[in-house]
Amino acid sequence: MIHKYFRRFIQKFGLDIHKYSPRPDKFYYLQTFGIKTVLDIGANVGQFAKEIRQVLPEVKIYSFEPIKECFEQLNENMKTDKNFEAFNFALGDKNETIKMNRSSYTPSSSILEMADAHKKLFPHTKESKPEQIEIRKLDDIINSISLEKETLIKVDVQGFEDKVIAGGIETFKKAKIVLIENSFIELYEGQPFFDDIYEKIKSLGFVYKGNLQEKLNKKTGQVISEDSLFIKSS
Repeated sequence: MIHKYFRRFIQKFGLDIHKYSPRPDKFYYLQTFGIKTVLDIGANVGQFAKEIRQVLPEVKIYSFEPIKECFEQLNENMKTDKNFEAFNFALGDKNETIKMNRSSYTPSSSILEMADAHKKLFPHTKESKPEQIEIRKLDDIINSISLEKETLIKVDVQGFEDKVIAGGIETFKKAKIVLIENSFIELYEGQPFFDDIYEKIKSLGFVYKGNLQEKLNKKTGQVISEDSLFIKSS
């Protein structure tokens, strides 16, 4: 009970508590693909980078995070990792400077406006303030990265997934694995849903292999979103 109330309290400051697992079993399957490079798109403060590093200790990780404070914390959290590099911009379908809605719970920040369903399901995320960020196209910046053939692209961008794909089609085509957050209900206004992203990724030569994690409505059991796994068709 104390944990529940303490968690509610710290969520007001954009923080959260999750049970820590020192063995990220959900990623073990990825060890079988010989991945050499990871593109961590929507890195926040390095949660995914830390987890994937435990499973793929030798890969080169490139993280992309547009929010300045999160970017600084990301670099701090990964400062001892010599095979890591971070970029302080978002990825999308055009090169521009734009307003981002920085949520009080930073992992819920989005370029899109937060939908009512999101605010009801996750009330600790609803407060936000604007922050100017830079957006770049993945295909435009990829030549500055030492990209191996065996690449994993992870995308967690709160409703901006289709724009990331549109600006990085050639890069996605060359990847071996795509791990992308997909929504089944509208969490952000105008966002794409699972079917939209599924068709886009499939058209680039990938096969859907299920999910590595689901987020459920605790009251109804409805699937809200999932981390969808796509593998390049051989």
